Amino acid sequence: MSDTIAAITLSSVTLPLQNAISDAKVLTGRQRPMTEVAFLFAEIRTADGLDGVGFSYSKRAGGPAQFAHARQVAPDLIGEDPNDIQRLWTRLVWAGASVGRSGAATQAIAAIDVALWDLKAKRAGLPLAKLLGAHRDSVRCYDTSGGFLHEPIEQILDNATRTLAAGIGGIKIKVGHPSGASDLSRVRAVRAHIGDDVPLMVDANQQWDRPTAQRMGRALEEFGLVWIEEPLDAYDAEGHAALARGLDTAIASGEMLTSVAEHHELIRQGAVDILQPDAPRIGGITPFLRLATLAEHANLILAPHFAMEIHAHLAAAYPHEPWIEHFDWLHPLFDERLEIHDGRIHLSARPGLGVTISDQAREWTVDRADLGGSA
Repeated sequence: MSDTIAAITLSSVTLPLQNAISDAKVLTGRQRPMTEVAFLFAEIRTADGLDGVGFSYSKRAGGPAQFAHARQVAPDLIGEDPNDIQRLWTRLVWAGASVGRSGAATQAIAAIDVALWDLKAKRAGLPLAKLLGAHRDSVRCYDTSGGFLHEPIEQILDNATRTLAAGIGGIKIKVGHPSGASDLSRVRAVRAHIGDDVPLMVDANQQWDRPTAQRMGRALEEFGLVWIEEPLDAYDAEGHAALARGLDTAIASGEMLTSVAEHHELIRQGAVDILQPDAPRIGGITPFLRLATLAEHANLILAPHFAMEIHAHLAAAYPHEPWIEHFDWLHPLFDERLEIHDGRIHLSARPGLGVTISDQAREWTVDRADLGGSA
C-alpha cells in the first residue's frame, strides 16, 4: 500500500529586513518601502515518517491571506498519496477555485506543492534537480540585494566589490529614477567600477512608459547590459515586444505574473528574450515545470526570480543555460547555505531542496496550524 499524508503544519513567518528597501515604485509613491517579507512554510509528514518542506512568500501585503487560504484547503490532502503531485495540485486549486486560479490562492498552495516535491526527492534520495533531470550541477548567478535605489552610488559600488569577491558572477542594479540622467550616471559608475567583462543588468521595476523605455533602452545600449528588466508594466506584452524587437539589449520580465497563462502571453507575443518566472508566485514547482517547457520551446533564457533555494534546482533542470538571482535576505530562515564560487551557485548532494527551517525562523512564526496528526 502506498504511503499517505498523515500531517501538515503551516507556519506564517515574518522575516524582518535589516534596512528598508526602495525601488522605483517607492520613489513614485506606488508602494511604501519594504521592511519585512511574510513567508508561508508547509511541512508535510507521511504515515511512513517521511517529511517535506516548502515555502511561499509575500512582500508588503498578502501574507495572512496566503496562510488563511492554505489552512482551508490543505486538509483535503490528509490521507492522500504524496507521490501524486500533479493530481494533488489540481485538487487544491479546485478546492479554492471560487477565488481564482492565480494570485494569493495559488501562491498559498505553492508552499504545499514545493513541500511535496521536496518529499518526493527525499524519498528518492536525490537532490530535487537530479529528480527532475539536471542538465548541470551549477548555475550562473547574479546579485540584486546590493543594488537598490535607497542606497547612494558609493554604497552600490562597495556592495558590488563585496559581491564579486564572494564569488557571485553578475551585478544587477535598480533604475527608474524620475531623472533618466541619474539612472545613466549610476549605471555608468557601476560599469566603470566592475569593468566591461562582468555581467551587468538593470531593473526598472515597471517604472517607464513606452516612449521613456525606448529612449532609456537606446541610451543604455552602450553599457553592454545582459538585460533590461521590467521596463514597462508587467502586463504590457505588446510594449515589451516592441522593445525586444527594437533594442539590441535583451528584455527580461515575468516576476510579477502569477500564472502560467500570463507568462504564456509574453511568450506568444515575443515580448521577452529572458523569462523570469517565480515558482512560489505562479503556484509552485508543478506549474513552473509546465512553463519551463513553453519557455524551452520558444528558445528563451530562464532567469527565475528570488527564492534561490528553490530556483537553483529548477534552473539546473532547464536545457538552456539559465541565470539565478542571488538574495541573501533568506539566509536566517535556513540552517544551510548554498555554495557559491566562480560566478555560480553549486548544487549540494543533500536530498530534496537541501534546506531545513532554522530556529530563528521558528522564533519569527506569527501563526501556525497543525492539520491531521502530529507533524
